[in-house]
Formats: sequence, C-alpha cells, structure tokens
Amino acid sequence: MKITGLETLVFGVEDLAGCAQYLKDYGLVAASEDAAGGRYEALDGSAVELALAGDSKLPPAMPNGCLLRKTVLGVADAATLDAIAAELGKDRDVQRLADGSLESVDDAGFTLGFQISRKRDPGLPGEIANVPGSPFQRPANHLGVNAAVGQILARTLSHIVYFVPDVAKAEAFYVNRLGFRCTDRFTGVGPFLQPGGSLEHHSHFLIGAPEFMKGVEHFTFHFSGPTEVLQNGYRFIDKGYQAFWGPGRHQLGSNWFWYFNSPFACHMEMDADMDLHDNTWTAREVPMGADASQAFLLGYRKKWMPGPGTPEAGDYA
Repeated sequence: MKITGLETLVFGVEDLAGCAQYLKDYGLVAASEDAAGGRYEALDGSAVELALAGDSKLPPAMPNGCLLRKTVLGVADAATLDAIAAELGKDRDVQRLADGSLESVDDAGFTLGFQISRKRDPGLPGEIANVPGSPFQRPANHLGVNAAVGQILARTLSHIVYFVPDVAKAEAFYVNRLGFRCTDRFTGVGPFLQPGGSLEHHSHFLIGAPEFMKGVEHFTFHFSGPTEVLQNGYRFIDKGYQAFWGPGRHQLGSNWFWYFNSPFACHMEMDADMDLHDNTWTAREVPMGADASQAFLLGYRKKWMPGPGTPEAGDYA
C-alpha cells in the first residue's frame, strides 16, 4: 500500500475561536475560516480542520472526551485508494465520499480517511548547518538565524500518537491491512509505525492504555530545523501557552521536540529533523525510560545577558 502519511486531522471542539487562535499562533495559516469551523494549513497544505463539536457532518465522537474525529491519510495513486477500499471492505463499512476520498474505521475505533495526496512542495529549503569539512554548508553571508524574522510556519503534518487498549490488535491492523511497518518499539508500550509510501521514521506511534484513555496523546508538525523549533517555542510561550516537555531531541527517530499543552484534549508538539529509513532497516526494541526517550533534554529560561546587574547564576541553574 503506497500510503504516504498524514494529510489532515479533524477535530470537533466547543471553543472554535480559541482553538483557531492556538493553531495560528503555533504556525499554521487559515486557508478557510467561518463561524462553523476552519482549515489551518502548513506550508505543504497538510492541515488541522476544526468544526463545532455538535456538527452533524462530523464522524461520531469517542465516548471518553477525545476531540479527534478523523485522521486523513494520503495515498500515492488511485490504485492504492482502490486497494484500500477492497481490503477494508472485506469486514467493515467503507464509504466513498463526494470528493473521491474513502472513510472507514480502524480496529481501535478511530475514524480514518484516505485520499490521493494533495500535499504541495513547500518551496523553501530546510535548515543548513555549517560543519567544517562538509560540502553542504550555508553560503557566505547567509544567516543561520534571524531574530527579526516574521511568523515561523510549520512545514508539514508529521505524526500522531494514539492511546489504544489493545496494542497488538491495533498494530496488526496497520501492518497487515494497510502495509505499515514497525521501525522501532518500546517494550511493553508500543510500536512506531511507518506507512509504505514514506521513508519517515513514523507517522503513528501506538501506546497501550486503558479503554477510558483511548484517544490522542499528541500530534505534531515538522518545522525547518531545530532553530525554528526553539525560536518558535520561545515565541509560543511568550504568547502565554504552556510548555509540557522539552525542548530536547528524541532517541528513537532522532527528531527535535518541544511539547505544549493544547485545547484539543491532548498535547501538540513542534518537531524537526526526523530519521529516514528504507526497507533494509532493522527495527530496534528498547525498554521505555528517560534515556531511551530522549538523547538530551533542555530547560527553558527567559532570555538574559551577562553583565552588571545580571541575576545571580543560581537563579538560572
């Protein structure tokens, strides 16, 4: 199955204005917006869509407060779309919607959509590091950071993390029915899953949890590199949003991260620079723990400068 990755996440919310402002402050752009909802896009067109929780056009809500209503995945071509319809149609309802996309459910009860990918080229280079001896360096007079840069925009929808009551069953659905593969695994917790049409370390991570917790732990968009994650994270906190975990760099997947509390009944992450793996990669399995979860973790502090009147060093330790 040539599933290319996440395209759109659809949420049903009560505070439409507050959720929309959060997404715009995070780094998404309103592609459409009205009193009934809106679509908030990254540079490549992947997006979060918002609708009022009571909107009858939304798929049904889970009974436990999860606000996610639908996860839309992109596919490479019409043949893949037809193959998914045939495969899932063996044992569950598959609807062909007016726009040509498919809608069904996975074995954990999450509503899924499938469409021929509508992502576009963001048209901007990623972050480049000056490394002695490397031929891929920033040109002379090309700045690595600009404090005066305008809004920092997300590049693409990266991944989502589900809490599921039966990890083995959920993993088997994505691997056996949709052609995903496990790239790494936390023992006794769950797998990182990569769709067949992508090289990214994962688009999904499954975490075993009780039935009442079934839902989303976090989702995230990629940014250009660690500089954008850190710079945008600082700005986000300055706007009054609360950090949850980070900044730091994950061990499995290698992506830079910074997690924030969100109005979506889950966390929302900013990330960058995820590992790529092809089918020669052998999945690792490691016990869950602080060292396995991050290579390092940094601590946020307000900006300052050394000099007369500087607070004592202990105030910033």
